[in-house]
Amino acid sequence: MKRRTAILSIWMLVAAGGILHAEDGSRLWLRTDTTAQAQVIANQQSATVAVAKKELQTQWQGAPVQLKIARTAATRALGDDGYTLAGSPQTSVTITAATEKGLLYGAYHLLRLQDTQSLPAVLDMAESPKYARRILNHWDNLDRSIERGYAGRSLWEWEKLPGEISPRYAEYARANASIGINGSVLNNVNANPLILTNEYLIKVKTIADIFRPYGVKVYLSIHFAAPKTLGGLPDADPLNKEVIQWWKDKVKEIYALIPDFGGFLVKANSEGQSGPQDYGRTHADGANLLADALKPYHGILMWRAFVYNPTKEDRAKQAYQEFVPLDGQFRDNVMIQIKNGPIDFQPREPFSPLFGALQHTQEMIEFQITQEYLGFSNHLVYLAPLFKETLDSDTYADGQGSTVAKITDGTLRPAQVTAIAGVANTGDSVNWCGHPFAQANWYAFGRLAWNHELTPEQIADEWLRMTFTSDENFIRPVKEMMLASREACVDYMMPIGLHHLFSFHVHYGPEPWGYFPDGRPDWMPVYYHRADSIGVGFDRTEAGSNAVSQYFSPLHEQFNDIKTCDERLLLWFHHVPWTYTLQSGNTLWDELCYRYDRGVQEVRDFQKTWDRLEPYVDAERFAVVQSKLRVQARDAVWWKDACLLYFQTFSKLPIPYDIERPVHQLDDLKK
Repeated sequence: MKRRTAILSIWMLVAAGGILHAEDGSRLWLRTDTTAQAQVIANQQSATVAVAKKELQTQWQGAPVQLKIARTAATRALGDDGYTLAGSPQTSVTITAATEKGLLYGAYHLLRLQDTQSLPAVLDMAESPKYARRILNHWDNLDRSIERGYAGRSLWEWEKLPGEISPRYAEYARANASIGINGSVLNNVNANPLILTNEYLIKVKTIADIFRPYGVKVYLSIHFAAPKTLGGLPDADPLNKEVIQWWKDKVKEIYALIPDFGGFLVKANSEGQSGPQDYGRTHADGANLLADALKPYHGILMWRAFVYNPTKEDRAKQAYQEFVPLDGQFRDNVMIQIKNGPIDFQPREPFSPLFGALQHTQEMIEFQITQEYLGFSNHLVYLAPLFKETLDSDTYADGQGSTVAKITDGTLRPAQVTAIAGVANTGDSVNWCGHPFAQANWYAFGRLAWNHELTPEQIADEWLRMTFTSDENFIRPVKEMMLASREACVDYMMPIGLHHLFSFHVHYGPEPWGYFPDGRPDWMPVYYHRADSIGVGFDRTEAGSNAVSQYFSPLHEQFNDIKTCDERLLLWFHHVPWTYTLQSGNTLWDELCYRYDRGVQEVRDFQKTWDRLEPYVDAERFAVVQSKLRVQARDAVWWKDACLLYFQTFSKLPIPYDIERPVHQLDDLKK
């Protein structure tokens, strides 16, 4: 029997496209054979053009390619990063752009069409990105730890720079360029001021020099109090002339080392970080100080709207309350960087009401690619549906159709510069992201930053074909699994608008009972779910915290009315009785039970799907994903039991008998 099984396995491997070689995931989606010897000529030469030529020469398997820089009206209209593809893959192909970066992005797109088997018989297309700055934010510390990092230590080996250079720096830049990402903030928003010392700036310069041929600029997070902590000044008051001069001198020093430096990212007056409010000044005062220093060098200042300080108000309202009164007071090279939701990268949130509310200030969106609140690198959660849900949300700020994407990409409000950011999920693990499928979230962010009109299905299809195989027997079921995974996560963690029920300290497992007398109320899960004998949910209606008033009409009215509120967000905006009947016909309590159970069953279905696909995947990556899915299935049961058993102490209602019984005791889970 064992011999027959072995023969069958070999036959299945051959049928799937040949013997599968072991892979560790280090090549990401860039797995094309590099033995091609394509003919490539270019009308100009540079380090970036050399990268484009090499990529095509070693991977392109079609007709000769010409790389052509031409500053015509047509190419200028596509911007610095745009390009055209013309010709036939069988006879000749021309990539035309106004800049060398455009040629590089055109080369990668041509290879993507080849690798996904999407090449048309005749090429006639023009592409340009939706956002000018497409940036990864690394929350990496100088000791190489990563805040909210789940894939090993930081890629940046600060202790070895500038003398010893890891080959992964160029590999990282190449991966980003292949999906259109053109910026990298190297260090944590909770910034160590030492990053601005000359010792570290020389290290940063080394990284910038490696990134430059790939069109990737470096940015830095800065500590607002640096003039005091580094410069020895008595304060960091943004209106102090000595402070103003200190920043001008520091920026001049940076640009002398790195002429194409991108700018600064700032977290100020949030979670204990220093900022202008320490001196009675405003966010605008602080941002403009830095923006003015960067302006002569065309740098931008990204000022985070994540203001998270003790307040008696609903935390969801805080960013709006602090920034809307300052609208119009920021310089034109200031970007207000706004998290996708008003709380903190939850599995599902409504979009932040700040989008569109700043009528005269440039806004950029910040997503979290690293899965701080979505099971770390243990859970398969494909985030393109989450990203798209936010980008496609209609703010109604400038009338119907004022989506978050159109508000931030310059479509509705012409801007000096447009930008989008994602908190990176990379580390020094062999496969970069900890979980093989977490690579898809890095890929999806880049593709949506380039073109937010792509669908999650299109992006998943591309990524699967480039990362695994183009065999439809593999593509179809795995794509379905990916597209269902975010909703499954919402189901087994926090359905119907529940949010922030995580373990307080690590943001991983469930802790809906969490309350610490010596902690801030808005650190505690009980602050957000507000369960009692009547019902559950945070009342943000006009009768409650009135957070609904921060949304434009008709969203204000829709969210305010329990009958018209999107049920996916019901408990975000309403405190709902346990016996309230939902659209499904179930009471709220029963629906919660069914949703949690559905999430568990969906993850188990993912396991079955993956196990059936063993013949199509190399053994190493198959085993890693299989092991991770086991953890995810166990965690889903943990979440289901913890939340239902805890909330049952308030509802006093039975768990419906047609769903799986809890396997834990509440007292044990609390331990």
